Amino acid sequence: MICIAIANQKGGVGKTTTAINIATAMAATGWRTLLIDLDPQGNASTGIGVDASQRGLSTYDILVDNVPVDDCIMQSRIPGLDLIPATVDLSGAEIELVGVEERTHRLRNALKHHQGHDVCFIDCPPSLGLLTLNALCAADTLLVPLQCEFFALEGLSQLLQTVEQVQQRFNPDLGIVGIVLTMFDRRNRLTDQVSDDVRECLGKLVFEAVIPRNVRLSEAPSHGLPALVYDHACAGSRAYMALARELIGRLPQERKAA
Repeated sequence: MICIAIANQKGGVGKTTTAINIATAMAATGWRTLLIDLDPQGNASTGIGVDASQRGLSTYDILVDNVPVDDCIMQSRIPGLDLIPATVDLSGAEIELVGVEERTHRLRNALKHHQGHDVCFIDCPPSLGLLTLNALCAADTLLVPLQCEFFALEGLSQLLQTVEQVQQRFNPDLGIVGIVLTMFDRRNRLTDQVSDDVRECLGKLVFEAVIPRNVRLSEAPSHGLPALVYDHACAGSRAYMALARELIGRLPQERKAA
C-alpha cells in the first residue's frame, strides 16, 4: 500500500477538501483507497458522510490503545473508498502519548502489515505536533496543499524544514510527491504571483493541476459528499480528477493497482 500524508501546518489551505476529493478520485479510477482522518476535528469523516454518532473505533484507538487497523475501518458510501474516522478523543492523544515508547511510530507500526488497499491518504491536523509526526513517519510520500497567498509561502519553508528533520531522524524514505496550488483565483493578481514564485522555486514538484476557488467545493461537505459526487461537472471536481491523473503518473509503477 502506498501511503500519502496530506499536510501543511497552516490552517485553511484546503487539506481536508483535497484529502476527501483526491481519495474519491483515486477510488473512481479503480484504486482501492483508504482515507485516514488524523485531525481531531474529524472534518474528513464528516465530509464523506460519516456522522460523529456513527463512528465506532477511530484513529485514537489505533494510536493510544494499539487496536488493529482492520478493526477500525469503515466502508463509506463511495465504492472503493474506506475510512478510518477521527473522534474528538484524538485531541488528547498527543498528551497521552508523551511517555509512550516509539510514540512517533505508532501509526507506522499499525499500518505495516495492512493489506486490502492500494493507496492510503492521511488527512493531518493543521500543526506540526505528534499526530502529524506520526503521519510523516508512516507515509511513503507527502502531498502539500498550498493556498495561493503570501503567508502560505512562509509556512511552506517551515514545512520543508520539518520534512528534512523527519528524513534525518525518523523516516529516511519520506519523499514529497508534489505541491498542489489551492484556492486559485485568476482575478487576483497575487494568486498568479504566488503561483509563479512557487513554480520558479520548486519547478516540477508543483502539480500542473490547480484547484480553483469554487462554491461547489465549499457546499459539498454540508451534504456529507465529496464534490466529485455532489457535482462531478463543476470546476473543482474537474480539477481534482486532473490532479488524480497527475498523481497516478508520479506514483511507483510497480505498486499501481491491477
